[in-house]
Amino acid sequence: MTSKVTTAEVNQFYDSVFRGAGEAERVLEVRENYARVRQPVDEGSLRPGGYINGPTQMAIADSAAYVAIFTRIGITPMALTSNLNINFMRPCIGDAVVAEAHLLKLGKTLAVISVDIRAEGSDKLSSHAVVNYSLPLEDRS
Repeated sequence: MTSKVTTAEVNQFYDSVFRGAGEAERVLEVRENYARVRQPVDEGSLRPGGYINGPTQMAIADSAAYVAIFTRIGITPMALTSNLNINFMRPCIGDAVVAEAHLLKLGKTLAVISVDIRAEGSDKLSSHAVVNYSLPLEDRS
């Protein structure tokens, strides 16, 4: 199977729906059950010491999970976060943060996604999240 969306389609969707968010995150890669997303950071996303703050890491985890779902069921705007659990493991320091999402389970009404978060260019994991999404009941044939 292949992804039901392309990076261009998801980026176009994001540009049309999430306007005015400053320098926008970009979907870098999609394939079935997988999404990689990049978010540049600014002063508002930093804690003292230049650490990328928790809310920024949680937001990109949520976004990457959202896109990973799209790879299986297409762009579904009303897929909604029902739970996000994150573990911060080391400081995330850099000009951008990158999240890699792996869709673990896709049911009729629930999806479970594992997300690894790193500072751009780092091979060390900064945080790890497990995100659950509630899916709208609709035909996905």
